[in-house]
Amino acid sequence: MFQYKPAICYSGYRDGQSPITKIYPSDAEVLEDLILLSKHFGYIRMYDISKHAESVLRVITEHHVPLKVMLGIEPKGEISNPNCPWGGIYSEEEIQQHKSTNIEQLDKVALLANRYKSIVLAISIGNENTAFWHPNKMNAATLVEHAKYLKSITDLPITFCEGAHEWRAQGTELAKIVDFISIHVYPLWQRIPYDQAVDATIDEYHRTKDAFPDKPIIFTEFGWTTSATEQMDPTQATETYHKSYLNQMIEWSKKNKVTMFIFEAFDEPWKGGTDPMEAEKHWGIYKVDRKGKSWISQF
Repeated sequence: MFQYKPAICYSGYRDGQSPITKIYPSDAEVLEDLILLSKHFGYIRMYDISKHAESVLRVITEHHVPLKVMLGIEPKGEISNPNCPWGGIYSEEEIQQHKSTNIEQLDKVALLANRYKSIVLAISIGNENTAFWHPNKMNAATLVEHAKYLKSITDLPITFCEGAHEWRAQGTELAKIVDFISIHVYPLWQRIPYDQAVDATIDEYHRTKDAFPDKPIIFTEFGWTTSATEQMDPTQATETYHKSYLNQMIEWSKKNKVTMFIFEAFDEPWKGGTDPMEAEKHWGIYKVDRKGKSWISQF
């Protein structure tokens, strides 16, 4: 297991850029971001194997930026999910294509990780794909097979990133295969008030540790958005609470040597719907113009 270091999720898309349009940050923009993040963090997490991820690995290597990367893939759904409000229903032909695409993604992430092995921390086989709402739904049994396959083509640590509740409910067999468990906890999405949020986050860790006592557990997402609509309580989505929650959780993580990836580095306007105040766009510790919010600005 890797040593404890401060960690953060990184997606560098600026205004006018997005993975949907395939307009990616330039190497110069990536370098600017990574230098900024390396002042405060030792690890970054990325979500896919796009040109953006390749650029990050290349820039870190060429410019000797002192960061290590958790790589990951975004699997395509291998089962239909009628519980997803925005898609998730596939034909049998589409599902078969997704299965092929997912193996190709595993091959590519292993190739990238092995090529840049000295700066790759670990690999995730997916992100929240067992959640009831996810448009790219995966059976836990399929993820077990994906983890086994990935272990056959790389010796880097393997994990799966998912909500703490989903890990406890569906992760028994997968926990036997992965090298460590990666959990996500979001009090705001659970409508837990700020004054209970820190205790609730820590409780999710302990409950998951009780369920899997023999596995190392880290957080690969936790955070506090600074704007929200009716999807959550907008009165809780403030920079004041953002700063206080992160301060308390980072203090706990240091004391207990539990690696926690803050979600996330920068606000991402491309995410979510058309409402500019939507929570998905505002989880960053920096705004999209790279100006720091109150938590990061205190350092």
